[in-house]
Amino acid sequence: MEGIYKIRFQRHFEELHWLYTELYNNDSMFAELCDHLEQFYRERNDGLKARDKAREEEPHWYRQNDLLGMMFYIDNFAGNMKGVKEKLSYIEKCNVNYIHLMPFLETPKGRSDGGYAVSDFRKVQESLGTMEDLEDLTAACHRKGINVCMDFVMNHTSEDHEWAKKARQGDGEYQSRYFFFRDFNEPVLYERTVPQVFPTTAPGNFTWLEDAKHFVMTSFYPYQWDLNYKNPRVFNEMMYNFLYLANQGIDIIRIDAVPYIWKELNTQCRNLPQVHTIVRMMRMISEIVCPGVLLLGEVVMEPEKVAPYFGTLEKPECHMLYNVTTMATTWHTVATRDVSLLKKQLDIVNTLPREYVFLNYLRCHDDIGWGLDYGTLRAQGMEERAHKQYLNDYFQGYAGNSNSRGELYNADPVSGDARFCGTTASMCGIEKAGFEGDGAAMERAVRMDLTLHAYMFMQSGIPVLYGGDEMGQVNDYTYKEDPDKRADSRYIHRGAMNWELAKRITDLDTVEGKLFQGLDRLEKIRRQEKVFVSYADAYTIETWDSSVLCIGREFEGEKLIGLFNFSETDRTAWIHETDGLYVDLLSGREMEASGVDIPAYGCFYLKRKQEGSR
Repeated sequence: MEGIYKIRFQRHFEELHWLYTELYNNDSMFAELCDHLEQFYRERNDGLKARDKAREEEPHWYRQNDLLGMMFYIDNFAGNMKGVKEKLSYIEKCNVNYIHLMPFLETPKGRSDGGYAVSDFRKVQESLGTMEDLEDLTAACHRKGINVCMDFVMNHTSEDHEWAKKARQGDGEYQSRYFFFRDFNEPVLYERTVPQVFPTTAPGNFTWLEDAKHFVMTSFYPYQWDLNYKNPRVFNEMMYNFLYLANQGIDIIRIDAVPYIWKELNTQCRNLPQVHTIVRMMRMISEIVCPGVLLLGEVVMEPEKVAPYFGTLEKPECHMLYNVTTMATTWHTVATRDVSLLKKQLDIVNTLPREYVFLNYLRCHDDIGWGLDYGTLRAQGMEERAHKQYLNDYFQGYAGNSNSRGELYNADPVSGDARFCGTTASMCGIEKAGFEGDGAAMERAVRMDLTLHAYMFMQSGIPVLYGGDEMGQVNDYTYKEDPDKRADSRYIHRGAMNWELAKRITDLDTVEGKLFQGLDRLEKIRRQEKVFVSYADAYTIETWDSSVLCIGREFEGEKLIGLFNFSETDRTAWIHETDGLYVDLLSGREMEASGVDIPAYGCFYLKRKQEGSR
């Protein structure tokens, strides 16, 4: 095994040294980094090393059609890590083999930003367990073929982190790990060019520390202090934290807020070249010590703009990125019943190299920001401010004949901007139909929910469910009773898992059963049909109906056409595929892929019949 490490190290040494020197020009710190890489390799257990070796031999393992993710908060899902271990059989029933454990490292109560203000990168929140529990959970997951993902928050620390405490006390070494200023002369220069992340709830990019008599850079919230990656000590120590966590059995490291990592005056402090240098070094460090670990980048931009974070084929950076804009455009399509912008978005994604792997989702732990292509929408007569207002009104249930329910987040009355919060089920109308006892409306809402998931599975990449969506969990308004949560409406879709409702997933007379069994069928089709590999050819087909989206996928001679009706009325997809008969994988019905009638919020998975097949 030691020989394998040396081969990996030598493979990357020259480039890693060159990039490190380019940033820091500090050979002693680089030598220290190299020593620690070997130390962390030696500490990596034999099971993880065997896992690394297997994945080196099959480097495209995550690009197949058998990965399905689910993300959840540990306490909401099962109380603690031991509880999650006990629920692995349920996760298997969901066909899930990739779980994203939402932030679980130590954070201060009431100042955690949902776990993204880390005070100790090597300690689990006491209520959730211990590092030993984490290692035990990942080992249990691996035995069942389940991959584990966690968040690595490397842009900032909590103000309660030991570095921050020493910096606040005036220790210059630790102040240099952040951005400290005695007066506002330099911060005001940053403020001229750096956008605000939360202009309503956390305006500005700096916080005055009365006790320390200094300003500190805080791009997100005042209790989250931005790290200064111009200091090589910061990079080294954060890489040691990264490797320590990887050695607990983590398979996928989600790098939080990637574009923000490097700061420079007279820039927006976003997407700077040095960020790519850091991520590239992380990729090489991972490939040296723990090559079975994947890097997932959180980059909230359009797919064509996030593409640089994949790096190049010769010098890759992230293995996977989120497809955030397509998610937002999907809900725009729901509200407008017009697929044109979504079709354009998918066409752009489909022109990107097939080696790029996106994570696709309908909902996650965060709000929905309406970062749409307003240039295209403006040409269609939709102005940005008015359209954002319409979308937020629609999903709150106030406009557009909507059945959605939810709440706004970070609403700014001056700019008119706001983000939206709600679960998939509530946005599809399940909450409203249940409250009103309307059986017909519930049937439509369930069909819409399943159709949206069927459409998501047709996108290239890896689909990820949000825990509870598999059984239609609706908004949870009890967050307003918690003083630590009531100011943050994102907790409306972060409700605790209702295990009583989960008992109904096998009962087709219930909403939970219809959704769970419907998703089960979709998930098994995706796993069985090779056209769903992420590197298959994917494209859209014109339907000549503004509410119907058509996606084609082809691989090794097989072809599948997905049809999705985003309208509450029956529609016809005026496609005309002349290459033989098709079979709808959802119903078993044999048909031509021509002039297809689709019920309200309905969908088809049409697979072309092979010659000689029956």
